[in-house]
Amino acid sequence: MNQSTYLSNKLEEINEILSQNYKEVEDIGVLTGSTGIALFHFYYSKLKRQEINTDIGMEIISESISKINEGYNIPTFCKGIAGAAWTIELSKEEGFIDIDSDALLSSLDGYLENSLSIEAQYNFYDFLHGVIGIGYYFLKRYLNTESVKLKANYKKLLLKIIKQLREAAQIDGGTAKWESNLIFEEKLRGYNLSLSHGISSIINFLTRLSEHSDFKVITLPLLQKAINYVLQNENNSVTIFSCFPDWITVNNEKSESARLAWCYGDLGVAISLWKAGKVLVNTELCDKALTILKHTTKCVDAKEARIMDAGLCHGAYGVIHIYNYMYKETQEIIFKKAAQHWLEIAINMAIPEQGYAGYGKWHGGPNPGWDPEVNLLEGISGIGLAIISYIAPFNAKWDECLMIG
Repeated sequence: MNQSTYLSNKLEEINEILSQNYKEVEDIGVLTGSTGIALFHFYYSKLKRQEINTDIGMEIISESISKINEGYNIPTFCKGIAGAAWTIELSKEEGFIDIDSDALLSSLDGYLENSLSIEAQYNFYDFLHGVIGIGYYFLKRYLNTESVKLKANYKKLLLKIIKQLREAAQIDGGTAKWESNLIFEEKLRGYNLSLSHGISSIINFLTRLSEHSDFKVITLPLLQKAINYVLQNENNSVTIFSCFPDWITVNNEKSESARLAWCYGDLGVAISLWKAGKVLVNTELCDKALTILKHTTKCVDAKEARIMDAGLCHGAYGVIHIYNYMYKETQEIIFKKAAQHWLEIAINMAIPEQGYAGYGKWHGGPNPGWDPEVNLLEGISGIGLAIISYIAPFNAKWDECLMIG
């Protein structure tokens, strides 16, 4: 069976499983909740031109709205209201649904603004679970709202977040960093560089804000200082494949070699630097990001890369998607070959007894094993979306939820 046929068959298998199991998810956020599964159904419908998947996607969206109306109160981008509302806005933007999002979503603004204030009190600027994720949703609404009044309010909220970030930053000369919990159980604190939880997500967020005149002047100085801090912590050792540690402790101790993944490691750092370089029209920064990304392609062994499963977060399809994205961005064959290499590894990971469509989420601990998972971040809906982006003749914007697109 050739690769194209395999991927098409795998997508059909994933679609069948998700069509039967999407109701098992209780949370509503885009990454670990039900609305990420809706995105799979919408894009699969576009790929296959079949309405039944659109209907399932709309049912999921409708159910998420009902849960909010019934008192669902988790605010986060990853599993809660900000992520669900972001998905609704993207789905409208992509033409999958036709709704008055200004009327539907603006009622959530007060609750999410209050959540912002609570998280900011603890300097919790996490993308998945904190301020940056909620701000990311507000940015989407700022860009898409048709109301002058609402746009002004989103501008105010985003400026408030920028102010909070600036006040929380530890600025030292030309660098800026943000302290956070690194390992909560061990009370280890420091400076996380990752895209999922750390400074790379702040760089990514500030970059997207700086594209717009309402925010450019206030964001650029902070953005450049954050970039400087990350670059300052590049590894000098030539014996490890990673260019950056996962984190630096408050005692200036650096973590060991990072993994090859979306969540932690050089891929997420470099994607944010690449985006910043393009927006800032900084050729040197773009070249630096490309150098980092090309360096990651030297890691070809799953064990060395610490890849145990296939999911987007820390697995093979996340790596495939980033390389595939960069190939589309640059047309450099090194990224196409890297995506193909990891796709072969991902194909061989599909073992029926390990999870849905052969893909389970690996968990360690005293009783390591595999869990079947349907969500976007760690499950088969995310794997399905990565496959769609790999084979589809159209641009699928779902990866904005990972700060890639």
